[in-house]
Amino acid sequence: MSSKSAGSANTETLLRVMADNAKPDQLPAGLTVEDIKRMYEGMIAIRAYDERQKNLQRSGRIGFCVTSTGEEAVQVGTAHALQPNDWVYPYYRQYGVMMYRGVPLNVLADHLYGNQEDLAKGRQMPAHYTHKDTHFVSSSSVIGTHLIHAVGTAMAAKYRKDPSVTVTYIGDGGTSSNDFHSSLTFAGVFKPPVVLFIVNNQYAISLPVAKQCGAETLHAKGAGYGVPAIRVDGNDVFAVYQASREAYARARAGEGPTLIELFTYRAGPHSSSDDPTRYRGKEADQWLSEEKDPIARARKYMQKLGIWTEAYEEQVWEETRTRINLATTEAETTPEPSWASLFDDVYEEVPPALARQRDELLETESGFERQHEGEFPL
Repeated sequence: MSSKSAGSANTETLLRVMADNAKPDQLPAGLTVEDIKRMYEGMIAIRAYDERQKNLQRSGRIGFCVTSTGEEAVQVGTAHALQPNDWVYPYYRQYGVMMYRGVPLNVLADHLYGNQEDLAKGRQMPAHYTHKDTHFVSSSSVIGTHLIHAVGTAMAAKYRKDPSVTVTYIGDGGTSSNDFHSSLTFAGVFKPPVVLFIVNNQYAISLPVAKQCGAETLHAKGAGYGVPAIRVDGNDVFAVYQASREAYARARAGEGPTLIELFTYRAGPHSSSDDPTRYRGKEADQWLSEEKDPIARARKYMQKLGIWTEAYEEQVWEETRTRINLATTEAETTPEPSWASLFDDVYEEVPPALARQRDELLETESGFERQHEGEFPL
């Protein structure tokens, strides 16, 4: 019996493209030079966004944030293979998929502040992004519940003969949830066009994988449900893309679901409310080294291909930070949602009792402002 746990690298089982012996002139399958640059720039955008939102939270300008430092390849690799009509059911760490699919940065920034332009109208917890036009469905704080929704959406597409694919993500800890079991059972039986990504970043908040799962690898769980599964180096953006593209093609061809374990590492805290130094050492530094960091590895590969320069690197970072800073500055100066918006989207037609409460609240608020005008300067 092997002593390896689901949290170990077990490199023999990992799909990789950026191996040490990769030829300098070898482009990853299905990708052009322009694709590779776009993917690299997409990973930089996610890290720069993390950098900005972390600083905003630490300075008290926003209340909460979730970062995904070290997991950029997971988001960009899976997103690059998507088509516009595909559906995405994320958990709270996949906002980079939104960014990569072209959602404007101000949409993300407005959500950080919960201002009046926030698509969730200030009613959602920060990091629960949503975007209807790109089929990016708001996540839930309850672990695993979105998996059932994703499988259901995929089944609806199958009934309607819709060529879309539904993708969803769950962390390593989420694979122990009841809804993971229910979703995989359903997917294995009815074969909807769904791809389930296990983002094995090795910690479920403070709990390492080995303490919550006895399986040697997490993708091994697929066999018990009759769902084809593969384990991928989640810090190899081109391997993530390759596995995703093949799984999406299977789904579109009517061949059913795929379970993909993306082995990566959460280099930052679980959220801005977490202190990872209390449960792990300095291993995060190793995962941000030149050998493991997904951005550094892609950069090295691009150097082999002769499509990277220091000037290009500096330009990408400068332009990206400028766009992010502009979006967050605008979001910070956008007013909060009005009190009246509390009553929007509750009923199609506001019932009389709720209308009376709304009118009473607005009258009281208006009178309070007149009575105390100038007493509470910003």
